[in-house]
Amino acid sequence: MAAEPTTSTDWELRLGFLIHDASRLRRSAFDRCLKPLNVTRSQWWVLAYLSRQDGMTQSQLAEELDLGKVAIGGLIDRLQKSGLVRRDADASDRRVNRVFLEPKSKQLINRMRKVSHQLNQQILAGLPETQLETTAKTLDTMKRNLLSYLQEPVEA
Repeated sequence: MAAEPTTSTDWELRLGFLIHDASRLRRSAFDRCLKPLNVTRSQWWVLAYLSRQDGMTQSQLAEELDLGKVAIGGLIDRLQKSGLVRRDADASDRRVNRVFLEPKSKQLINRMRKVSHQLNQQILAGLPETQLETTAKTLDTMKRNLLSYLQEPVEA
């Protein structure tokens, strides 16, 4: 008996599960790799965003990381106690805190990037460059479509 052809709806559902599962498994693997560095994934994300744009406000970080203000405050507290970041009041608005990387964090960020690179090499092993390029373009288009959708006004 021949198997029934897969419908587009089946693929749409399967694609969503595959993206979710791959992302979840990658996060778990990354957590395992970071454990010896004594850094949580959430702390890594704060440091990663600051490495791209040092001096972000706590509110900006909370928004970028999709966290509440209390959660980001706790993360920054722990990073500050570890000597990895510092808070400074904004020059134009003293109510706003800006978060800056401390020199100690730069060495840790370099180590985390190496760990990330090694993990990515393992995850992507055996995949041809052309397939990776196609996958990246596909995911980038999906991301842009999602961002566009989320910027549309909510219909009542």
